[in-house]
Amino acid sequence: MIKKILIANRGEIAVRIVRACSEMGIKSVAIYSDADRHALHVKKADESYNIGSDPVIGYLNAHNLVNLAVASGCDALHPGYGFLSENPVLAEICAKRDIIFIGPSAEVIQQMGDKIEARKAMIAAGIPVIPGSEHNLESVEEACELAKNIGYPVMLKATNGGGGRGIRRCNSEEELIPNYDRVVSEAGKAFGKPEVFLEKCIVNPKHIEVQILGDRFGNVVHLFERDCSIQRRNQKLIEIAPSPQLSDSQRRYIGDLAVEAAKAVSYVNAGTVEFLLDSDNQFYFMEMNTRLQVEHTITETITGIDIVQEQIRIASGLPLQYKQEDIRHWGYAMEFRINAEDPKNGFLPSFGRITRYYAPGGPGVRTDAAMYSGYVIPPYYDSMCAKLTVWNLTWESVVERGRRALDDMVVYGVKTTIPYYQEILQHKEFRAGTFDTSFVEMHPELTHYVVKPPKDRLAAAISAAIAAHLGL
Repeated sequence: MIKKILIANRGEIAVRIVRACSEMGIKSVAIYSDADRHALHVKKADESYNIGSDPVIGYLNAHNLVNLAVASGCDALHPGYGFLSENPVLAEICAKRDIIFIGPSAEVIQQMGDKIEARKAMIAAGIPVIPGSEHNLESVEEACELAKNIGYPVMLKATNGGGGRGIRRCNSEEELIPNYDRVVSEAGKAFGKPEVFLEKCIVNPKHIEVQILGDRFGNVVHLFERDCSIQRRNQKLIEIAPSPQLSDSQRRYIGDLAVEAAKAVSYVNAGTVEFLLDSDNQFYFMEMNTRLQVEHTITETITGIDIVQEQIRIASGLPLQYKQEDIRHWGYAMEFRINAEDPKNGFLPSFGRITRYYAPGGPGVRTDAAMYSGYVIPPYYDSMCAKLTVWNLTWESVVERGRRALDDMVVYGVKTTIPYYQEILQHKEFRAGTFDTSFVEMHPELTHYVVKPPKDRLAAAISAAIAAHLGL
């Protein structure tokens, strides 16, 4: 078994990995920039090392990270998500330095990170894919010709993209022509390769993804699906497992598709196969994420399987503990990404000091957080500061538990997406379980909420008024 892991990440996912290591008796090593000196993952890990004054560069230097893993006596490295988690170079360097990379091989990361190569692999495996280009586009003229053949609207995408970046919808040639150069530029700046391809746009689909686990012995299982349709500008906000919008037959079908997709590329470790479901109930492969997902918590909640611990077991060379028939799901789970943003002001980031923080509790409530009272959220990273996961037996009851838990969660000092999620949970379409990726765009009125005064401040104001009235 692995004995010591360098966590090549920060924030709540680093804290999550530290906890998995602790339960398995594995030593954890954290890294931090000067901006993260007082971060929670630094306080929780067994050891921690500074990686420089720049807030970002240290987290992106693969050679230095592996050197630190070797120097600190680690035998493995966990990339978390974001940063270098889907960078084949990091996995390759780990292999050369005899550091176990907790994830798939560099070759698989490279293949599935290239959307054109991923499409080719899925077509060869008989997995349905969205109609689109068979290779990287070479010119805007080629893009226009292809779009004319498959029909508008179309999506321009960065070939090596991810995380919702490098994507533009084009409803006509007039939109496609200027967007082509923009996406090429975005692809080069964000992913280092100015390569783009084009797909037919599936209008207002449901975004359904399937969690898979594969070991070195050819065994692959799925842990059912997650519904990620509540998203803004291709960034997920609320995720649900299992989807309240699928039938049992659809659930079996998409689970089998995901397993076949993983087997087609000899996938090892945890991964996610993402699909779009159109209005004709046709599933299309979209991409495969070769890493742990932000929303893995809801899958853990409905199955009871610790995905991070399974990642470590698989990386240690152990076979899967479960066969497909052993895996069951129970009830519904919902995850809210608590972002330090102001929904009433165009979702602008809201960084600063957390003056007070209370995590909700009670049955079926889990909080994964990187913040604490007094912590200063730095402006250099993603705005997500916590994840709230709730579970209950039925769809209706998990919505109510989510509403209650959000109401109990207190974050003072910065604006967050908590009140916005409260509005979503009260919307009739969401409560009916009938929504798609257009939900947020179609309901801009949900950002027009009135901020309620905190309960403790209201109580203090009432007490002060009573005291003044009585002359106390």
